[in-house]
This record gives sequence, structure tokens and C-alpha cells, in this order.
Amino acid sequence: MTPSPLTRLAGLVSDTRYEHLPKATTRKATLHVLDTLGAGLAGAHSEETGIAVSVLGGERGETPVWGTRERLTPRAAALVNGVSSHAYEVDDTGGCDHSGAVVVPAALAAAAVGAAPVSGARLLTAIVLGYDVGRRMLEAFGGYEAHNGAGWHSTGTCGPFGAAAAAAHVLGLTTRQTEAALGLASSGSAGLWAFVHDGAMTKRLHAGRAAESGLLAARMAAAGMTGPSAVFDDTWGGALATYAGKEAEPGALTEGLGRNWKIMRSSLKPYASCRGTHSSVDALLSIMGDRNLDADDIATVHVSMSPFLHGMCGGRGTATLAAAQLSLPRALAAVITHGHAGLEAYIGDSGYGASLRAAMARIELEVDEAIPADEEPVVTVTSSDGRRWSLRVDEPSGSPGNPLTEAAVREKFRGLAGRVLTADRTRELEQAVLGLAEAGDAGALGSALAP
Repeated sequence: MTPSPLTRLAGLVSDTRYEHLPKATTRKATLHVLDTLGAGLAGAHSEETGIAVSVLGGERGETPVWGTRERLTPRAAALVNGVSSHAYEVDDTGGCDHSGAVVVPAALAAAAVGAAPVSGARLLTAIVLGYDVGRRMLEAFGGYEAHNGAGWHSTGTCGPFGAAAAAAHVLGLTTRQTEAALGLASSGSAGLWAFVHDGAMTKRLHAGRAAESGLLAARMAAAGMTGPSAVFDDTWGGALATYAGKEAEPGALTEGLGRNWKIMRSSLKPYASCRGTHSSVDALLSIMGDRNLDADDIATVHVSMSPFLHGMCGGRGTATLAAAQLSLPRALAAVITHGHAGLEAYIGDSGYGASLRAAMARIELEVDEAIPADEEPVVTVTSSDGRRWSLRVDEPSGSPGNPLTEAAVREKFRGLAGRVLTADRTRELEQAVLGLAEAGDAGALGSALAP
């Protein structure tokens, strides 16, 4: 009999070794670890992380909470580090969706569980596998537009499967145990886009809960708890039938398995805003740069966009940081006012000034029903003297088709980690991550993550 998709996924997780992976894949995984740790360190001082630590701080353990002196149980640390990695919207995207904030905290927490050291090569392999399973779940649910368009937040629904896969590999689970872990992860699969309407902190919690759920699933499976063997079957109560219905693409679970590593289609974000805003930010930056325009030269910025993108990023609310970072008008106003859409354009006094509000008033959004959900918007800039320029950027900065250079990723990391760590500690951590493949004990990263 042909093995089931669950068995095939579990076999991939249990049997893959570092030497089986292409060098380009492991190097990309290394950069995603670096990027996630930078995001998590910066987010350690966020309000969401402070709340999470205040609630879970009683669960003392030995697993580091990044960017703090706190040490909690692996479960609590995975949750808090997932929240902080997603807290400032600078973490990666294109996986489950935000795979780094889910998979990396779960994998590092799993490495803290056992008595034996976990090598850097094993950790990187686990992270590649976590990205792979998490993204395959999203594609099996019908893809990003279909799944998220139905109201599910894929970081919360697909993330637990990716986190479980990564943790299972770190813990050395057998294929049968990994089957159980993936089945158990389905019970932690949850998350709605309701936060988009008021900028609620729930979005950040989804990453932490996914990391925690995946870690727990793997640990429970290791201890003998069973999961549903029919979790991916076309049956009542199966994940695909329940979450996706007619939109389900079950073949995506195994298509190109072990060859088409999904981490290669993940993106690293240059801007501190929802990924849906990045094409427009790139277009506006390009037009302003090419035409030597400054804020006073711009009369209006018109964006023609799909209904899907408008529903996700068309809001103008700035009452919370989460709302501001989901707003396309706010991102473009940051470019007009500050010349960039980095984190410093969103936090502190610079994020809510009169000039920024005035710039937002110049942003016009038009919903074009003819634009498909997966197509980038068209940005048209009209200058104060009546000239007009239009541009669509099909491959935004940081995407697989237009990737950030390694130098840019390292610079971003230094800027984020430097908000918490000294310059010396930042360099130490950067070198430790870049040399992770040769490290005998990946758990040693923990000491470098404390301020």
C-alpha cells in the first residue's frame, strides 16, 4: 500500500539528515534563524511580551526568554519567544505564514528539553523541516489567499504543524511518534483574522501559541500520547475537510517531498509592516528615488488593489501598533514622512506625528475587482505640479525573486538585536548563528541571547 500523507510527512521529519539538504537551503535556514532572533530580541521589550511574561513568569525553568534575564519552562519560553518574535512585525513571512516566529522558538525550546546536547546541524535540519511542513499545510488548506481569505490566520492554524515537526526532529522522535505529534498538533491549530478590525494583540499571540502547541505535541508524542491517524484524510473531522472544504489541495502535502524545500520560497522582510504593504512601499520608494521627489513634491499616492489586499491592509487605524503595521496607507505615509518604513518609523514619537497624519490623508485606495488576490497593486504618484508616474512591483524586496543580500540581513539583525544587546554581544551572537552548522551544542545560543 502507498503510505499515507501523514506517514510520508512523518518519515521525512524523522529520517532527514543535515547532509541530505542542499547547501543553499541550510544557508537560507541559517539566515532565517538570525533574522528571527533579531526580531525576537527587539520584541522582548514589546507590550505583548511584557504581558506574556507577567502571566507565565511563575513557570520557572532553564530555557531563556530572549532579550531578558528570565528563564522559564520550555513550554512557557516557546510561547513568550514566539510572541516577541512577531511583536514588531519584522519577522519573516511566506511560510506558514510567519514560520520563523513559530518554528525557531519551538526548536530551541526542544533543544533545552533533553540532557544530551543538540548539534547546530540538527537544529538547522529541524528548522528546514518545520518550515516545510508548515507551508505544506497552508498549501493543502488551499493556499494563502483561500485560507486567510476565509478568516483563518495561517500562522496560528498551520504553525503548530511546523513547530511540531521541528520539535520532533530535535527530540529524535521515530516516524510513528512523529505521526502522533503531527496529529496532536491539529488540536492546537487555531487563529482568526478578527484582530484586523481593531489592531488587537491576538496576532502576536498566534505565533507564540503555535510554537507552544507544536512543542507540546512533540513532547506528548515522545511520552506515548497518540494523535489521530486520519488527521489528513478526507473524512469528517479531518483537518483539510474541516478548515478548507472544497478549497483543499491534499496533494500539496507530499508534492516534491524531500526535494522542493519550502523554506526557499519564504521571505525576509525589509519593512516593519504587513507583507501585503511591501510591494507598494517598494513602488513609492522607487518613484521618489528615480524622480528625486520629497514629501513636499507629492500631492497624492493612489493605489489600485485587489479586494483581498484591501480587506487585509486597507484600514487607516493607528490606535495600536498592530493596527498601524497592518495599514497600507500608514506604510506609505511613513515613506513620505520618514523616507523609509522600518521599525523606527512605527515606534516612539516619530510614529504618530502631525506630518505623518497629513501624509496619510494624501493616500488614496481604489478596489479593483479585476485584480486577482495574488496580484500586487499599482501605485500612482501625482506630484504637486501635476506630473504622474505609475508602477507595479511584482517581486517585492525580500521575496524569493528579489531576496535581501546576506549583508542586508546581517545589518537588519544588528539594528534589531542592538536595541537590547551591547555591540559586542550582538557580534558574538551573529557569529554564533552564522557558524551554527559547525556548532556541537546549539543550546549555547541561550547565553548569548541575554542582555
